[in-house]
Amino acid sequence: MSERKSSVAVFCGANVGARPAYREAAERLGVELARQGRRLVYGGGDVGLMGAIADAALAEGGHVIGVIPQHLVDREVAHRGVTELRVVGSMHERKALMAELADAFVALPGGLGTLEELFEVWTWGQLGLHRKPYGLLNVEGFFDPLLRFLDDAVTEGFVRAEHRALLVSDTEADALLARLDVQEPPRTVRWMDRARS
Repeated sequence: MSERKSSVAVFCGANVGARPAYREAAERLGVELARQGRRLVYGGGDVGLMGAIADAALAEGGHVIGVIPQHLVDREVAHRGVTELRVVGSMHERKALMAELADAFVALPGGLGTLEELFEVWTWGQLGLHRKPYGLLNVEGFFDPLLRFLDDAVTEGFVRAEHRALLVSDTEADALLARLDVQEPPRTVRWMDRARS
């Protein structure tokens, strides 16, 4: 029986990107989370796609938790209008708290930080440190090259097919959230078996 994920951590860019579709997708996801009564957990900024998703969720009456390190608060990029703003000491603490607060994870288009956050959460799941699903909102094919790379990594023997299958993707926010609700949790890797496979 699937269980609806009540808190979703979203990783996304501190820039809006080159296409209006990226901002529009962030706003649609924020609205969808609020309409479904799910909390948004995100990086706490008021800039880029981060600000867009937070503003959209708040405008729809959603509950938004921002998690931001003090050094970014000092640079005046914190969103002061969120439901809860959790200020932490470091980027490491930010990721740990976001993972603790979330029942599922979504990556929107973004840069190095977005990819780093996604891959760390995915690795934690592979190692059995959590049993929470994760997915990509693939706006206008933004993640297509990454998905091809991951498929190639399976072919080349660096990623197990069952671990690749844990990362779901969709082009629509509501469909992605529904897929996360039914996604099977990660299975712990036994490293010796992995080495022999």
